[in-house]
Formats: sequence, structure tokens, C-alpha cells
Amino acid sequence: MPDTETESVKTESFLGDDAGLQLSELSFLDLGDLRTEAQHLSHALEAAKNETAMLEKYISRLDSKDLVPIPSTEEGMSSMDFTMARGRRRSKSRGLIADRMHALTVEQKCDIAQRELDETKGEVEKLKQHSDVFMQNHKAIMEEADVRLTEIKKAVAEFERDVVKPALKKKSSVITSEKVMRYIEEKMRAKDMLTDKLRLKIVSLKVQKKKLQMQLRQKDEIGEVLHEVDFQQLKIENSQYLERIDERNHDLLHLKLTAGNTILILTSYKKKLQCATDESNMLDREIAQRHDMLRKIEIETQQVEEVRDKAETQNKKLCRQLSDYQVPPVFDYVQDKMENTDLEKSIKAWERKVEIAEMSLKTYRKAWDQMRMASN
Repeated sequence: MPDTETESVKTESFLGDDAGLQLSELSFLDLGDLRTEAQHLSHALEAAKNETAMLEKYISRLDSKDLVPIPSTEEGMSSMDFTMARGRRRSKSRGLIADRMHALTVEQKCDIAQRELDETKGEVEKLKQHSDVFMQNHKAIMEEADVRLTEIKKAVAEFERDVVKPALKKKSSVITSEKVMRYIEEKMRAKDMLTDKLRLKIVSLKVQKKKLQMQLRQKDEIGEVLHEVDFQQLKIENSQYLERIDERNHDLLHLKLTAGNTILILTSYKKKLQCATDESNMLDREIAQRHDMLRKIEIETQQVEEVRDKAETQNKKLCRQLSDYQVPPVFDYVQDKMENTDLEKSIKAWERKVEIAEMSLKTYRKAWDQMRMASN
């Protein structure tokens, strides 16, 4: 059974001479004991494989000048070079027992394990730093996405407030292109102004960065090296400045919202002022028309007063004539009676006209007083 012999020889190469001598006694054991021994051997083989893998990792990190023989503390144990232990492959024809490797001591194993542990901690620290940078980049991307989403929501709300809602209030389902173009132009101007501000801010930050680099270079030249405490203080100051920047951004957003509401209120007051101006112009025109009408009425009233004065004078004259009247002949009496009747009719007509004129004058004066009180 050549395979069984090969496995036993390999097992001896890992377990040493004592284990190889004990294998000759396994033939006298029963099946259960053989299984137990096989399990122990498999565990020992697995541990040896792990030690070999760790040793190969350790050797792969070393340079050729660092590969020095590891001294053995046991008596009668020869020195082995790690390069020979790594590159050598045994041949069955030479005899595996003669080329068997000596096991490492506990101190050597602890030294290699400690170095591997340090290397693993360094790799873990590097991975942690890389993951921190990766997380910070993703947090920055998420914050930028949140800011952009907020800006988009704000732009949508402003578009609905400035363009869509006024069109719906006017009961017109079609939004005029002029309003949309005006709104877009205003937004483009605002973006240009923001771009200019950010460009100026970037320029100022670059100047500040150059100043800080110059100061750092001067400190390096002088020999003032920053310690960990200084970096921690700079981190604290940076966090404080970031909090202040967030507060200023929040205040700026609040001021922008206040300015938007103020613009809306100002627009409504402008509309009310325009309506009041139009109404005032209309009332001024109506007042001018009423003034013209009043002048005409006053002229007509003056004419009527003159006619009435003439009629009263004539009436008085006639009354005096009647008082001094002597009985004329019948024919004269009839003729005078007819003239008197005609005169009385004309007097009544004129009196009626005067009454009508007085009533119209009262009406116009009343309307004029009402207009003057309304205008005041």
C-alpha cells in the first residue's frame, strides 16, 4: 500500500520522530482507537498547515537580506534557512525522513505570530482609514444630493407660486410663455449671481489656502512641527466653523423665504395701488364733468333769475297800474282783461319754470355736495 506509506511518512515529517515511531504500534490497536488517532493526526495536520501558511506569509514580506537563519534552542538541532525551507520540495526517491524539517520553537512561533498580528493590525488600520474616506465621500455625495433635492423642491414651489397659481386664479388653463420665459430669466440671473459669489469665495479660499501653506512651510523651515494636540484643536475649530456655516446657511435660507414673502406682499400692494390710481383718475374725470355741468347749471340759473327779476318788475309795474286804474270803457276793459289773462298765463309759466329750475338746482347742489364729501 504505497499511498498509506506516503501519508504516514508525510505525517512523520510534521509530527517528528516520536510520532513516526508510534505509528508502528498502531497496527496493534482496534478500529475505534485508530479513528481517534486519525482525528488527532488530522487536527495536528491542520495546525501544521496553518503554521506553514503563516510562515510563508511572513517570509513573503521579508527581503532577501532579512532572511537569516533562525537559531534553535534545542540541543542537537541544526539551523535551517527559510529560503531552503520554502523552496525545497522533497522527492520520494530521496527519502522523506532524511529531508524532514525541524519544527520551530515556541519563541520563534510567538515572534512570527506577533509580527503577523502587527501586520494584520496595520492592514486593518489602513482598511479603516480607506473605509472612513469612502464613507466621508459618500456622506458628502448624500449631502450634496439632499441640497440639490431641496433646491429642486424650492424651485418647483416657486414656479407653482409665481407662474401656475396666478394662471389658475385667472381661470386660464394656458400658461403664457412670457411669464415662463421671465421666470426662467430671473432664475438664470440668480444662478449667475450665485456663481459669481461662489467664484469669489473660491478665489478667497484659494488665497487663504496659499497663506496657510506658506505659514506651514515657514513653520517646517523653522522647525515648528505640529503635534497631535494641534491637529485635534484644528479639527475642533473646523467643526465649529462648519456649524457656523450651517447656521449662516440656515439664516440665509430663512432670509430668502422672508424676501420671497415680502416680494409677494409688495406685488399685491402694487396691484392695489394701481387699482386705486385708476379709480382716482376715473373720479377726477367724473369730477371735472360734474364741474362743467355745475357751471352750465349756474349759468342757466342766472339766466332764469334775470328773467324772474324782469317778470317781477313787470308784475310790480302792473300791480301799480292796477292800483291807479280807473274804470275804462268796456271795450278797453275786455281788451285789458284779455291781456291780463295772457300775462297771468305767462307769469304762471315763468313761475313754473323758476320752480323747475330751483328744483334742478337743489338736485345738482345735493349731488355736488355728495361728490365733494366722497372725494374728501
